Amino acid sequence: MTEYMVTMRKIVGDAPLIQCGASVILLNKNNEILLQKRRDNGCWGFHGGSVEINEVVEEAAARELFEETGLIANKLELFKVFSGPELYYVYPNGDEVSNIDIVYVCRDYSGSLLANPGEVEELAFFPLDKIPENISPPQQKPLNDFLQTLTPSC
Repeated sequence: MTEYMVTMRKIVGDAPLIQCGASVILLNKNNEILLQKRRDNGCWGFHGGSVEINEVVEEAAARELFEETGLIANKLELFKVFSGPELYYVYPNGDEVSNIDIVYVCRDYSGSLLANPGEVEELAFFPLDKIPENISPPQQKPLNDFLQTLTPSC
């Protein structure tokens, strides 16, 4: 949790907060997606987190990717901004958030995979047709929308 969110939680407890997030969907050269199994809810998802006060959103996305995976985003491409009821989430600890998630795609990266043990149970690349079913709830819509952009329409 970012310093800003920690401060806000001290003030409002677990009441709903609007949370601005920056996330990264990372694909390797084999067009496989890197997902992390989250420690907080045991679900799989892409990488991201809250934006700090005065932080540039793209820099927040790159920071979160590095913190969670050890990988450096050499180039990020804006995918889409997500908000609304599908991104409302209650964390296992009871904290409620209404997410606004700015999602980037990264195909150009460097570094070595290193899971952040405080946040990530496991990191794994998945073929796009073999995505785990237990995707973290606020990331289901963004991930589904991304996968649909890769599927030719009939």
